[in-house]
Amino acid sequence: MTDTDQAQQQARQKARATLERLWTPGCAFLGAPTAILGGAMSWVSERNLVSAISNAGGFGVIACGAMNPDRLAEEIAATQALTDKPFGVNLITMHPELDKLVDVCVEARVGHVVLAGGVPSGATIKQVRDGGARAIGFAPALALGKRLVKQGIEALVIEGSEAGGHVGPVSLNVLAQEILPHIHDVPVFVAGGLARGDAVLGYLEQGASGAQLGTLFAASSESIAHEAFKKAFVRASARDAVTSNQIDERFPVIPVRGLSNAGTRRFMAHQAATLTRFTSGELTKEEAQLEIEHFWAGALRRAVIEGDVEEGSVMAGQSVGMVKAVRPVAEILHDLVEQAVDALVAREARCGHLHPTETAIG
Repeated sequence: MTDTDQAQQQARQKARATLERLWTPGCAFLGAPTAILGGAMSWVSERNLVSAISNAGGFGVIACGAMNPDRLAEEIAATQALTDKPFGVNLITMHPELDKLVDVCVEARVGHVVLAGGVPSGATIKQVRDGGARAIGFAPALALGKRLVKQGIEALVIEGSEAGGHVGPVSLNVLAQEILPHIHDVPVFVAGGLARGDAVLGYLEQGASGAQLGTLFAASSESIAHEAFKKAFVRASARDAVTSNQIDERFPVIPVRGLSNAGTRRFMAHQAATLTRFTSGELTKEEAQLEIEHFWAGALRRAVIEGDVEEGSVMAGQSVGMVKAVRPVAEILHDLVEQAVDALVAREARCGHLHPTETAIG
């Protein structure tokens, strides 16, 4: 080995040690060697993808979605048969059987429960923790993050509007500046538009403990998503991942980010037609709202499972533009780590070449 090779090896070892130090709180909390969570995606984040992420050193998360307690118990057991590594379960707080779903997680000895889709009650957080699981919540604003921590949440995810699926109005860049300098009592994981390890590194250095990624994993080899669904990801650019729009404030539409297709264009026409029926007296306000909300019923399954990427809901984050191929989960996680290490090595090299009178600009 030449002196140059040895120096490069030492530089990478030093960079790896720095990365490990930065996400030690996240790794310790998750019980995983890599503080990367898989985003919970309905129909996608099931036993195969979740176990693959955990087996590769990340932290897989089952998307419970609309599952009933028996169905969730079955999915947890199937996942446990595929991995002995830690994984979590994402529960929607508005689910009518939320308490029973928490009980299922506790009885199955799931280590982490992610409470999403709304603000969890103190009672639900207590139920999770009393059962021996760790409670994770979403914080779309600093005030709510502080409130959740006071209620007993043990880790937070801050998800920017760049993410796929249901999103809030604020970008991750802004959320990170608002929240990371002020919450230190619990690990904070960043999410939304992330597809490279050097980007994750930047948030770790701002105070994050890890990151959550969904879009890259949805297009992985282990994902059960239809091949047409994955190919749509590979073809797409960042600007193709758009949020659904509402045309009348009287009939709110929850923003959902996905790939623009015939279905999204037809949704706009459907809203206009429904509004006409409402103003003519054919529909009540409640009936019109239901007409709008039911448009996408089953649309995600049609896209993910059946491969209907024209009329189905192809939920994807803006990071879809960086999906260049369908790759194994282990390769995705490896590349994320190496990209972070490369960035640290390059920075050290730049700083090392500065003249003594110069100052490094971060």
